[in-house]
Amino acid sequence: MNNGRKITGGKYHARKKKKLYERDSQTRIAKLGKEKTKEVRGRGGGMKIVVLTSEFANVVDKKSGKTKKAKIKNVIETPSNRFLARQNIFVKGAVLETDLGKARITNRPSQEGNVQAILI
Repeated sequence: MNNGRKITGGKYHARKKKKLYERDSQTRIAKLGKEKTKEVRGRGGGMKIVVLTSEFANVVDKKSGKTKKAKIKNVIETPSNRFLARQNIFVKGAVLETDLGKARITNRPSQEGNVQAILI
């Protein structure tokens, strides 16, 4: 009957709140579309640029070792989650259809300011 007390008479202590550094940041989703980036403040006050939407990728051709800027047409597949490919969301490991051919994303666009890919 005593609220906030255990059967033994001891008190239940409230769970602590999360500190600022323990809190989750707002989820950022990198999608196909007109170029759009955002600056986000990191710990220690450093700024980082993140991609919100992008229409180009820096594609590396392993055979020649050259890098070219390619226009992204579509997201073909995403091994981590097939529903992300349907919404044209960029994640690491996603396979893109570019004007140079199929390419796999090698970086994390939602945490970096560009999309890096390698030709398959």
